[in-house]
Amino acid sequence: MGIQEKIKEIEDEMARTQKNKATERHLGILKAKIAQLRAKLISDGSGKGGGTGFGVRKSGDATVTLIGFPSVGKSTILIKITNAQSEVAAYEFTTLTCIPGIMEFKGAKIQVLDLPGIIEGAKEGRGRGREIIGVARGADLVLMIIDAAKPKQIESISHELEGFGIRLNKKPPNVFVSKTEKNGIMIQSTVKLTQISREEIISVLNEYDIYNGDVVFRDDCGVDELIDVLVGNRVYIPTIYVINKIDLVDKKQLEKFPKESIFISANNEYNLGMLKEQIYEKLRLISVYTKRKGEELDEEPLVVRTGTNVSEVCGLLHRELRRNFRYALVWGKSAKHPGQKVGLNHVLQDGDVIQIIKR
Repeated sequence: MGIQEKIKEIEDEMARTQKNKATERHLGILKAKIAQLRAKLISDGSGKGGGTGFGVRKSGDATVTLIGFPSVGKSTILIKITNAQSEVAAYEFTTLTCIPGIMEFKGAKIQVLDLPGIIEGAKEGRGRGREIIGVARGADLVLMIIDAAKPKQIESISHELEGFGIRLNKKPPNVFVSKTEKNGIMIQSTVKLTQISREEIISVLNEYDIYNGDVVFRDDCGVDELIDVLVGNRVYIPTIYVINKIDLVDKKQLEKFPKESIFISANNEYNLGMLKEQIYEKLRLISVYTKRKGEELDEEPLVVRTGTNVSEVCGLLHRELRRNFRYALVWGKSAKHPGQKVGLNHVLQDGDVIQIIKR
């Protein structure tokens, strides 16, 4: 029996099992078994390479992938917001490979990848699904492109990505597990646990061959989150729901989508400026300008993530710069006064100017 057949068999057993106090432990074990099988699917798929047209190297300051069902307008969006050329036609599966483009915005060069249309069963490999989702796993941001007439596409695509270890708009669970030599399972929590019982915790840990260990919950997590921590191969990716073709539906239809969605018409170029702004903000990018002593500041900004400090900037500029660092002078929002003298741990903000003084 193959992995997919085993997963289906366990899912069918879970569907037949009524959830109550008496079945908590059993259901926890079944969920852990499915997670182990899916982890094997991911590891098996990742070792086979991307396939023709999927070996696109990362470039630019960040990478964004366009995920959606066929004929939702991904290729049109790519053309409108980047310098790419992608075939566009009014039939499904126009894009058969991975098409890259670069979106330039506020000094940032953002790589945008147009992937072939995903189909149901992608996580099992249908329609080159593993290759498509594999590219998505390495992205800094997912744009989920949805047809405005088909709101259920959000749930379907989320299900496919979740099944392949991608967690959309979620943070890693604040749960820590460490093995010990004896004393059984010791459970501590800094919050009240309302979604998981002691029996479920123990059954899941046992399924991963942990019979002695310390578990600390700092979030009110459930079984799925605990399993994610134990599996350890999950990726947590920010996501924007992009609702396309809004010119073809009435306004009432748009109420069916999450409020945080971006509503666009790629063909009519409606709201594409807002989409670019949201991509930039969701990636948490900022521009930092460098300056040499006695010279004008560089016109080309250094694009980094929010929270970047002086030490990280040194590492980006030159591998020896951190070792030879003496201090830095900073002008801008993060400085208490113009030209503030700072150390390696100083966190920079958007628009800052930095001059590094070496020994």
